Amino acid sequence: MQELDYLKIGERIRQSRKAKGWSQETLAKKCGISLNFMGKIERGKRKMSMDTFASLCTELEADADALLWGVVQPSDGVVQNMWKHPIKKDSDSYAMYIRIMKSVADILNEV
Repeated sequence: MQELDYLKIGERIRQSRKAKGWSQETLAKKCGISLNFMGKIERGKRKMSMDTFASLCTELEADADALLWGVVQPSDGVVQNMWKHPIKKDSDSYAMYIRIMKSVADILNEV
C-alpha cells in the first residue's frame, strides 16, 4: 500500500484553503482546531485524526483522494456511465472499473 506523504497532503490542504481565499485561522475555526495545529498540518509536521481530516474535506469541499493523493476524481456522470456498461476491456471506463474494484478489495482486506 502507498504510504501517506504528510508534507504533500499539507500542501494540498493549503492550496485548497488559499483557493477559497481563507486564512489558516478561518479554516482552523471552521474545523474546530487550533491555529497552531492547522499550521503544523499544512507544513506536514503533525498527523491529524480522521475526524479532523473529514472536517477539512467538508469545509474545503474537497475530495479525500484529492487531498491525500492528489488524485482528482471523475465526475459522477462518468462513474455512473461506467457502472452501466464496462463493455470493452481496452476502454478507459473498463480500466477505471478495474482500479475501483481493486481499491474496494484492498479496503475490505484491511478491515
